[in-house]
Amino acid sequence: MRRIDVIGIGIGIFAAGGLLYLILQRAGLDSVDAGIWSQAALVGGLVGWLLTYLFRAVTQNMTYNQQLQDYEDAVLQKRLEEMTPEELAKLQAEIEQEKQLAQEKQLATEEARRSQTTNEP
Repeated sequence: MRRIDVIGIGIGIFAAGGLLYLILQRAGLDSVDAGIWSQAALVGGLVGWLLTYLFRAVTQNMTYNQQLQDYEDAVLQKRLEEMTPEELAKLQAEIEQEKQLAQEKQLATEEARRSQTTNEP
């Protein structure tokens, strides 16, 4: 976000608070109550925005993370495009070997778990 955007948003929020204050005064509230309610609405909006920001930060669904993921995907795609057919075949064989090892490890783990449950008193 550019600095001018932040300044514009700040001025917009300031103007919205003033407008809400005037609307509440015209609705019949005195100046103190209108000020309290307009401040409460602005603080509520700030807390709501903060909660959405924290949610996006925790779930890593922010612009930076998305840009980083897109960059990594583009780099990997470019590397794949530059590989020769022999290199691609070798890479595919390595991947298949890793999958097979992972399956064997998972089966061994499940078997060990089963043998523990049957050997327990």
